[in-house]
Amino acid sequence: MKLHAINSNPKIPFHSSSHSHFALKNHQSPFSYSLLQNCKITNISKSSRIKLNYYKPISISASYGGRKSESGDDVRSSPAKSLRRVLDSPGIHLGPACFDALSAKLVERAGFEFCFTTGFGISAARLGLPDTGLISYGEMVNQGQQITQAASIPVIGDGDNGYGNAMNVKRTVKGYIRAGFAGIILEDQVSPKACGHTNGRKVVSREEAVMKIKAAVDARKESGSDIVIVARTDSRQAVSLEEALWRSRALADAGADVVFIDALASKEEMKAFCEVSPMVPKMANMLEGGGRTPILSPIELEDIGYKLVAYPLSLMGVSIRAMQDALLAIKGGRIPSPGSMPSFEEIKEILGFNTYYEEEKRYATKTSQLPSERGYSSESNNAYNIQRIYQENRNQSTEDPVVEVLTPEVYNEYVADGSGGPFSGIWSRKLRVKITGRDGFEKLDIRIPAGFLDGITNIVPALGGVNIKALLDDAVSEVGGKQLLDFSDTMGDRIQVFLE
Repeated sequence: MKLHAINSNPKIPFHSSSHSHFALKNHQSPFSYSLLQNCKITNISKSSRIKLNYYKPISISASYGGRKSESGDDVRSSPAKSLRRVLDSPGIHLGPACFDALSAKLVERAGFEFCFTTGFGISAARLGLPDTGLISYGEMVNQGQQITQAASIPVIGDGDNGYGNAMNVKRTVKGYIRAGFAGIILEDQVSPKACGHTNGRKVVSREEAVMKIKAAVDARKESGSDIVIVARTDSRQAVSLEEALWRSRALADAGADVVFIDALASKEEMKAFCEVSPMVPKMANMLEGGGRTPILSPIELEDIGYKLVAYPLSLMGVSIRAMQDALLAIKGGRIPSPGSMPSFEEIKEILGFNTYYEEEKRYATKTSQLPSERGYSSESNNAYNIQRIYQENRNQSTEDPVVEVLTPEVYNEYVADGSGGPFSGIWSRKLRVKITGRDGFEKLDIRIPAGFLDGITNIVPALGGVNIKALLDDAVSEVGGKQLLDFSDTMGDRIQVFLE
């Protein structure tokens, strides 16, 4: 079936062709479902024209900098506003949980509109410890700040139980706002908290649970922010389903933007939850690997009434298994198979090396603009700078470079003071040292007075052990012209020395 697309949003450019082809992908795929649910498709028939009403674009970015929202605003400047656009758009929205900056970048590259942080994963990755209340507020904020700076999609942070009473909740919310989070999940567990879907969980009283959400709302107002507050209750396992339903309704009335009952045990319980406060979005938690809540497809979850879905362990779980497999390979004297890991070039692309290099060119300066050419007259400084700059731009090698001294180009037209003698203009001449990297980029091009030969003995080791002083003495006395030293060191850098 061929589908024709009509662009109904001038801010979303289509290709010039009026016949854009769309592949209807399996809705079981989170990515394909996330893509299709941004479009409103009407009047489908065998030769239908489809009108696509885009509520927002999906951007896949590995850029070194931020990206722009469809309104032209920098997403980084208003993460909560960007998340609220997701909540206001139709369909269900899937959010994997990241645990560090790299995993957040990968979520964004995969095309997801937002992501969660996982206290389970952060405690594992940062401390190597279980999620049993051992990780602190400060560590979570610090990790969260690195995550929000690495990705330009909105991030919902795991705020645990607020790390104390209502006053601690206010500090936690304000800290998460400053860290760049678009949303925060706050639960009603006692301290120390326990990981979801585990035994032994206990919750605070109803009154304290409600007051914590009210404190979070007050902290948001005081900060002038619009951070999305997700209220979580663990009372399903700690008390009963009836208690969890009561609390979810009370938390919504207290000002929560999204409500979430963790560890619901059946599809029927999930339906009962979604019937509470129907105007308030509901969040589901699909704990991979075997939790208490049944794993349902995005379509099933949307039919029940959910708006947001978290996948808390997928990235952490597959990372653990992949690292275990790689370590087994190395222990056996092998390296991981090519199919089990990206190439070095792919890794560099993911991390933004290529984008960084392109942006770096905007700020490149000519290497000739060094202290010796900006009015500095100290020859000792010139020699020191040559050595320092060259050492900074090359890796040291214990191997001797191959040195080739070319036959000097003899010319007689150079006369410094009219006499034409070989030493007559030595203080007027300059020693020029030029270094070109193997990538073709110029690393160094500097001139110092050729008469100051003693000052350049410091750079002899950097120039392959060649006795520059003796070489130039011979060049001046015997030829009186221009001497060229031209060789490539073991790192592939080309080094040239001229007497001009």
